[in-house]
Amino acid sequence: MVWELTALVAGAISIVAALFLHKWVMSQANENQRMAEFSVAIQSGAAAYLKRLFQALGGLACVVAIVIFVALGWQDAVAYLLGAGCSALAAYTGMYVATRANARVAWAARTSLAKAFPVGFFAGGVMGLSVVGLALVGMTILYMIFRDASVVLGFSFGASSLALLAKAGGGIYTKTADIGADLVGKVEFNLDEDDPRNPAVIADNVGDNVGDIAGVGADIFDSYVASVVAVMLLGAALYTEQFVVFPLLLGGIGIVSSLIGMLFVRPGESNDPNKALNTGTIATTVIFAVLATITTFLIGISNPWGLIVPTIAGLLAGIVIGFTSDHFTDIDNYAVQSTADSAVTGPAILILRGFSYGLVSAVPSIIGIVVAMLVAWFSAEHFGIAGTYGVSIAAVGMLSITGMIVSADAYGPIVDNAKGCAEAGGESEETIRICDRLDAAGNTAKAITKGFAIGAAALTVLALFAAYSETVGITRIDLRTPGVVAGVLLGSIMPPLFAALTILSVGKNAFIMVEEIRRQFREIPGLIEGKVKPDSDRCVDIATKGALKELLIPGILSFAAPVAVGIILGPHALGGFLAGSIISGIIFALFMANSGGLWDNAKKFIEDGAHGGKGSEAHKAAVVGDTVGDPFKDTAGPSLNTLITVMCLSASLFGPIIAKFALFGF
Repeated sequence: MVWELTALVAGAISIVAALFLHKWVMSQANENQRMAEFSVAIQSGAAAYLKRLFQALGGLACVVAIVIFVALGWQDAVAYLLGAGCSALAAYTGMYVATRANARVAWAARTSLAKAFPVGFFAGGVMGLSVVGLALVGMTILYMIFRDASVVLGFSFGASSLALLAKAGGGIYTKTADIGADLVGKVEFNLDEDDPRNPAVIADNVGDNVGDIAGVGADIFDSYVASVVAVMLLGAALYTEQFVVFPLLLGGIGIVSSLIGMLFVRPGESNDPNKALNTGTIATTVIFAVLATITTFLIGISNPWGLIVPTIAGLLAGIVIGFTSDHFTDIDNYAVQSTADSAVTGPAILILRGFSYGLVSAVPSIIGIVVAMLVAWFSAEHFGIAGTYGVSIAAVGMLSITGMIVSADAYGPIVDNAKGCAEAGGESEETIRICDRLDAAGNTAKAITKGFAIGAAALTVLALFAAYSETVGITRIDLRTPGVVAGVLLGSIMPPLFAALTILSVGKNAFIMVEEIRRQFREIPGLIEGKVKPDSDRCVDIATKGALKELLIPGILSFAAPVAVGIILGPHALGGFLAGSIISGIIFALFMANSGGLWDNAKKFIEDGAHGGKGSEAHKAAVVGDTVGDPFKDTAGPSLNTLITVMCLSASLFGPIIAKFALFGF
């Protein structure tokens, strides 16, 4: 009970800290009326989208809760609704402060980068601390009430359900607006990225928030909860209650570490926001490793090294994946600059080079995951703990610094919007340059977070796979069995199919957006001259309706496919299905997230003056590459890790029913 109370207190401290940061950010000044109006338009659009999204998801959640109630009982149904509600609250809280911090960052940039940076980062910190605080409090309270890890599984399924649709929907929304704004505004009319004459600029800035803050927040919330729940399930199946609540304690240690690590996030004399964010991540990692080691010994748990080594292995794997993403997407590194160099030949070679670097970037990340998995497995076995439990603990270790990671991620769209506010407010070139520098670091931070989330999902779904095996009583999967091979093939095609559906959705909606922007420039007198304002509401409406409409088929597939495979082909075939989806999903997700981030910063490198700068032929080629990369990095790629988590959770939650009613026993 002491461990659970410790976790509960840590979660509460995280929520209180988020409220304190929110108050501090709101106290920062913004005295430019035009920037304030631009910010209010973003707030209004983001709130309208989330309201419609949550109304749609609320109806879906009620239907799913009824199904769970009938199939599994009221406790699981309540947990499911609580998980969905906490995930939605974390997403909304982060987006609320982000859409009000953007103009404040731009106003602070009038003074210096050192003044503007903490406004953006601490606004992101509201999101990071809300995610871990609400997740830990929700899981701990459920376990303290029901004393059953399987009930907490329902909490995780609720979080995952909302996360998948929020991330995919937000991704479709933001890239619909972004692609439309770029293709017409930049390529056809040579406008700056956030030129207020462009009808899609408001929708684009709204999309940054609903996709990269609300969507990513729900996504990381989901991974964080799923990793803890996987350990709790295995602990309940294999060991005593100590091993069930140990991951909750690690979550509390992670919150303390993140709070201390945030104190190290300062740009310093170098005025390098990338360095500041990386310093905070490294500091948080070291602090967590030290505190976790000391705590594991002090609490008197048996075989402490069997838990410490896997925890640190997962933590280090997260760092490897994060800095791999940094290496391939940082504007100052070779991969980005060499891709930008190829833009002088046109978009074809630029796209090929970014595509290739994206594939290469998956290699060190996969190796890091493999090494962490093997170290966690064999070190746990060496000290007398099940290897599956060790791998599960590695996933928790990786995600324990989520507070810091999500704070850095949410910083990205906040400073991106700040640049738009500065341009809309007619601020100086120096202010816009500072916002640009903050934004470039934000792109890298978002790429690191996406890589981190994907790697964490990889270890998490391995743990969930083990939990599923325990649930249905599978000891091994035989690839010589035709049903298992069929399951592997069906599972392996799910991530590329999901990616294709979401990218097609972006393309379909972006086409409508492009035509609307062209219509406004053609039919509204004085718009291109800046004498009248565009009809931004129309573009926001196109992006909103399109995103919600296109969610239907991907959403149904993610929930129904694993259950259908299990019922028709049996538990072993479903095990093969999960294995296939995990492998292809991780590779596709890493490749798409990193190649998209690389193309984006290659464009920014040219916009900073390389190869003729803005308006040059090289710049137009880079805009095309960025347009290809946008749905890669912000729609399909980061949604895949949530997809594989949802499918594993569906299999685990409905595992007993699948085992009982399967039509064929392959």
